[in-house]
Amino acid sequence: MGQLRTLFSGFDPALFFGVLGLTLMGLVTMYSHAGDNAFFDKQIVWISLATIALFMAMIPDYRFLRIGNTAFFFYLAILFSLVLVLVIGEITLGAQSRFDFGFFSLQPSDPAKLVLIIVLAKYFAKRHELIGDFSHIIISGLYALGIFGLVFIQPDFGSAIILFFVWLGMVLVSGIKLRHLVTVFLLGSIAFGAMWQFAFQDYQKERIMTFLDPLSDIQGAGYNAYQSTVAIGSGELFGKGIGYGTQSKLHFLPEYETDFIFAAFAEEWGLTGVFLLFSLFALVVWRLLKHAVEGATNFERLFAAGTCILFVAHFFVHIGMNIGLLPVTGTTIPFLSYGGSHLFTEFIAVGMVMGMRRYKPVSMPVRSLLEE
Repeated sequence: MGQLRTLFSGFDPALFFGVLGLTLMGLVTMYSHAGDNAFFDKQIVWISLATIALFMAMIPDYRFLRIGNTAFFFYLAILFSLVLVLVIGEITLGAQSRFDFGFFSLQPSDPAKLVLIIVLAKYFAKRHELIGDFSHIIISGLYALGIFGLVFIQPDFGSAIILFFVWLGMVLVSGIKLRHLVTVFLLGSIAFGAMWQFAFQDYQKERIMTFLDPLSDIQGAGYNAYQSTVAIGSGELFGKGIGYGTQSKLHFLPEYETDFIFAAFAEEWGLTGVFLLFSLFALVVWRLLKHAVEGATNFERLFAAGTCILFVAHFFVHIGMNIGLLPVTGTTIPFLSYGGSHLFTEFIAVGMVMGMRRYKPVSMPVRSLLEE
């Protein structure tokens, strides 16, 4: 009993119930009083299994990730899975991004985000004293580029953008100098220009152009964004009630269980529900940042910070595209959207952060996230 208590000594009730609360909000948004509730029923299964995965993720001693080549082997394995999905993966909505196993599908771009956090946390933790050397920014960028490129050509522009934000966020947290930050943004602008010219598909360009003027093509590329804003606005203060969202349940709003679940949620819960949603998410972010500051070593601090960056990037990109401030990229919102791959990844990441709390922090003054 004592050993079991030790294994789960890092459990954070506030973080767990914040995550669970967000997940249940997404679940009830999938419910409909009319017709079947296939997504609702399946999501109950995914939530149950993901919760078990969270507690299992608390058990291992993750200090093995700080040393040796384990993190790099994870990186190679995820690269292999991303190459393999381009060869034998299922094509859904024009993207070849998942393996179809019949009773469930696996989208490797989701665990790839977690693997990137692990690799970058180890890389920057070992080199934080030399982070002023711009070469480390380039090398870390190459690690990110390997995954980014394979995800981008699926094409999964939304996940690729999230991977970029994870890398950029962890670079900033690691202590990059201002002049290096300016250089990164200049290089990013050049890269974006090159991708616009040579890599972006016509429909991706169309989405970005529609973002600049969403009402220019309401019946075409701007349809989803327009219906999303209509759904959010129609929720008003208290919403239409759970299961009574007309834009979502009558299918004016497509993909309301995944890409546009925030709009569906806002329609049914109203501004009051949105405030509750933001409060719960703020609780999750606060707990992750607290664990990042209190981590045993730089690796644990960076891993918790990277996990927080991942969730924040998903959250704001998803909401941004739902309210018409960002192009529609098919990005899920953490814990709310339907799906097993992203839900497992998010719950496992939270479980790993809790598991790392078992280690005794290094006893010394801390003036910044990476100082030891």
